Amino acid sequence: MQNMRYITFALAKGRLAKKTLGILEKIGITCEEMKDPNTRKLIFVNEELKLKFFLSKASDVPTYVEYGAADFGVVGKDTILEEGRKMYEVIDLGLAKCRMCVAGPASAKKLLNSGEVIRVATKYPNIAKDYFYHKKHQTVEIVKLNGSIELAPIVGLSEVIVDIVETGSTLKENGLEVLEEICPLSARMVVNEVSMKMEQERILKIINDLKRELAKMDESQKS
Repeated sequence: MQNMRYITFALAKGRLAKKTLGILEKIGITCEEMKDPNTRKLIFVNEELKLKFFLSKASDVPTYVEYGAADFGVVGKDTILEEGRKMYEVIDLGLAKCRMCVAGPASAKKLLNSGEVIRVATKYPNIAKDYFYHKKHQTVEIVKLNGSIELAPIVGLSEVIVDIVETGSTLKENGLEVLEEICPLSARMVVNEVSMKMEQERILKIINDLKRELAKMDESQKS
């Protein structure tokens, strides 16, 4: 253990990090100092297991993993698709399930099959481009927004939006609905490509232990 290098996890801040740590604890991977709500620390260490953890903004997790600052990352599939980083996606953790959808007023449905150039507002320009250009072969103008995307069709900025939909209640409250589903989303575990070669034994053990634990959890939910 003495000369072993640390395996580092980058976790997306917030509820997802807490849920991920809950699953990791079930396979013996713990980090007590991360549980201190008042801590200002940025890096958390489990000396005994030679593990390090840090919390980052979700959109930065794939960057940390691609460049090897983290061996493992846990982040939503939406972020993985949007960032397009080089890394291995190894496990669907089944957490934070939702959908990436095209939404808008019901009247916009016909515009999605008309071949017309329409405006699409989104926080996810790369996902929107890929969907409209490569899957639908429809030319669109993408408008990048950072705030409440639902506002765009209401005020006439765009005909439709591309956004994450969990329950659809926010859409409904604003007179919008899901027009097309792009893909299902959930939290995924990703691994740095070089780490997978250099630390294959340790990394595969963590992956396989997690897969077994998730299968067990799945079984107990069914029974």
